Amino acid sequence: MAEEFNAKEVAEKIYRYSGGLDNVESFENCMTRIRLEIVDHDKIEENQLKEIPGVLGVVNDEQLQVVVGPGKVNKVEAAMEAYSGQQSGEKSSSNREQAAERAAEVKAETKGKQKKSPFKSVLKDIANIFVPMIPAFVGSGLIAGIAAIISNLITSKTLTGEGWAQVALVLNIIKNGMFTYLPIYTGINAARVWGATPTLGGVTGAVILLTGMDPEAPIKNLFNGSALAANQGGIIGVILAVWLLSVVEKKLHQWIPNSIDIIITPMVSLLLIGLAEIFVLMPLAGFVSNGLVGGINWVLNVGGAFSGFVLGALFLPMVMLGLHQILTPIHVQMISQTGSTPLLPILAMAGGGQVGAAFALMLRLRHDRKLVDMIKGSLPVGILGIGEPLIYAVTLPLGRPFITACIGGGIGGAVIGAIGHIGAIAIGPSGLPLIPLIAGHNNWIGYVLGLIAAYIGGFIATYFFGIPKDKLALEKAAITAEKNGVVDEPVMPAAHEDVTEENFQAVADGKIQPITASSDEVFAKKTMGDGYLLTPTSNEIYAPVAGTINTVFPTKHALGITTTGGLEVLVHLGIDTVDLQGAPFEMQVSTGQTVRAGELLVKVDWDAVTAAGKATETIIAITNMDAVTDFSLTKTGQVAAKDVVAQADLK
Repeated sequence: MAEEFNAKEVAEKIYRYSGGLDNVESFENCMTRIRLEIVDHDKIEENQLKEIPGVLGVVNDEQLQVVVGPGKVNKVEAAMEAYSGQQSGEKSSSNREQAAERAAEVKAETKGKQKKSPFKSVLKDIANIFVPMIPAFVGSGLIAGIAAIISNLITSKTLTGEGWAQVALVLNIIKNGMFTYLPIYTGINAARVWGATPTLGGVTGAVILLTGMDPEAPIKNLFNGSALAANQGGIIGVILAVWLLSVVEKKLHQWIPNSIDIIITPMVSLLLIGLAEIFVLMPLAGFVSNGLVGGINWVLNVGGAFSGFVLGALFLPMVMLGLHQILTPIHVQMISQTGSTPLLPILAMAGGGQVGAAFALMLRLRHDRKLVDMIKGSLPVGILGIGEPLIYAVTLPLGRPFITACIGGGIGGAVIGAIGHIGAIAIGPSGLPLIPLIAGHNNWIGYVLGLIAAYIGGFIATYFFGIPKDKLALEKAAITAEKNGVVDEPVMPAAHEDVTEENFQAVADGKIQPITASSDEVFAKKTMGDGYLLTPTSNEIYAPVAGTINTVFPTKHALGITTTGGLEVLVHLGIDTVDLQGAPFEMQVSTGQTVRAGELLVKVDWDAVTAAGKATETIIAITNMDAVTDFSLTKTGQVAAKDVVAQADLK
């Protein structure tokens, strides 16, 4: 345990069993070990060094290396300076000592049992699937919003002429490059998260588009004989199907002989999952949608604020399941009979609830720079009626805010329902672009009041009830540090009790191997803990997990990350690269900074590393394996940066 580690005793015994003060020519530390230049190696008592409490391993080569681990190594270095009166090769270790002490305190605080929460794990996976798509969501969403405003103004006769129609058409074509094929992108990213082949995930997502099906001769639902519709089952159906794909593909890799694995496994995986999608998942979604038709009609007949609340609150879950398409015939029938659909303005309130929730999150968690930046990018799109960025990258992964956002949508829907007689003359996007389509001279005012109510309702519900506990803990820690004038030191909350696993991403393009393949004996023997080895083919190194940077070594060849689940992860760039004094490394983060999985950590000139005669193998190691029940490397061989390659189950 950290509190039993005696750096002074370790330092004294290192000198004693290294042949005494006179036999140590010089010493310095790297991220994990003390490196000593020895005068006479015959005087080293290697077995005695290995028995020192707190020493994890010893390598007696050109240098004598005594491994004590991240955090502790800085304390041993300081104790050796005090004991010998000799300075190490490093300038100052004060900042690193403070970081190490803070890490030890945090580790002590995070001891204890942790509750298993599969739901939290699912939400975390959903975030990992959709966060990489945020730039495309935002860019396409803004284009879609502009196209929607132009199209709606054309429909309302405010704009006329073929030129405007052409502009709207071109913008919609660009927008459709994202939103029409969203199931494919989702399938690719979901496959990366769960360790399946990304291209197979993309094909699995494409299946729900029913490409090539003749509308005159559709595939029939096995349960009730009705025709299947494209996108039935929605994005959630795609995610479920790709999860099943990952299970099937991994099993087949185990069962199929290597000689035919590359042929049989992809074919059988796609066939089994494709059939399951078409004949089980999509029909089940259709069964649910048919049941909802009766429920929606009943709600509409009740009318008033009650109908508005129920429909406004339930619309987003329907969109996620691909069930919102059952409402199109209802819209069309209402418009043909009465000239407008009162249902669409109510459902549009769901997006307003998301916008209000996003504002609340941005205010309550203002120190979470990554979340705030993500919200800032997604908010304009959400206001324009494109809700996917806010749903999939912000509120849904956090859990509670999605529910409170739905409540906000219900509040806005209740206002619309209570006012009454607010309808849209055509089907179009929600948010502000829907205003030109509101029927009647002044009825748009009632729609705007409903939208404002949704914004306020989503904000209040989220502000008071929708902030996750782990995020609040981080925010409180950041506020405390700010008040105390602490900016550069890492501040981490206790591990959240619901965190049960951590997925590890590839830190760069390259070849993944078990850590036992390392040329460094310390890592190969798992002295520092389990993990993986990556031989990089790209110069950018990304974060393998989300967390806080607890240490950046002065020579920039290594850094440490502490996750909210309490894992301490070492990123070690090359072997023996401490000797390069930081020259090939351009650090992009600093101590105390919070990073997302997949965020750029450092740029490396690997050619310079190779020219210096150093190995480029990069080590990712969990240095507190006492917090882990199981570590599994789920992918080896060639990988792309940010692919999910390993998983650690926490105690």
